[in-house]
Amino acid sequence: MTDIRFRWMTIEDIDSVMAVEEESFTVPWRREAFENELMINQFAKYLLLEVEGEVVGYCGLWLIMDEAHITNVAVVPRLRGHKLGEALMKKVVKLAIETGAKTMTLEVRVSNHIAQSLYRKLGFSDGGIRKNYYSDNQEDALVMWVNFK
Repeated sequence: MTDIRFRWMTIEDIDSVMAVEEESFTVPWRREAFENELMINQFAKYLLLEVEGEVVGYCGLWLIMDEAHITNVAVVPRLRGHKLGEALMKKVVKLAIETGAKTMTLEVRVSNHIAQSLYRKLGFSDGGIRKNYYSDNQEDALVMWVNFK
């Protein structure tokens, strides 16, 4: 995997992002959710991860004043374990800082220890629990935060 690129998502990318979404989640977001994020939500930005010209991951974030909130992040299952998720998150953190973010937050399943480990590696700390956060199985979410210096 030598040709790795990042770029902002456009409305034309929704089919590619939907493919990643459907491979990655038991309850994927609907197309309309991504359309609304791109066309209506002035705070939303989505960074795409491309390998060899194929969209294989993405990260959504809301930039509200000096706070960045990760809404969702995914890498296709066949490419997990190759540090692509880490590269994507590092790029998102860098871009958030460049736009003036002083903090970043996200929610992660309490059972997703791999993702939690990555987030901790990037400086995130545990901030609390959102009970029954996930609609597919009512699993709790761990809220994580990082403050940028």
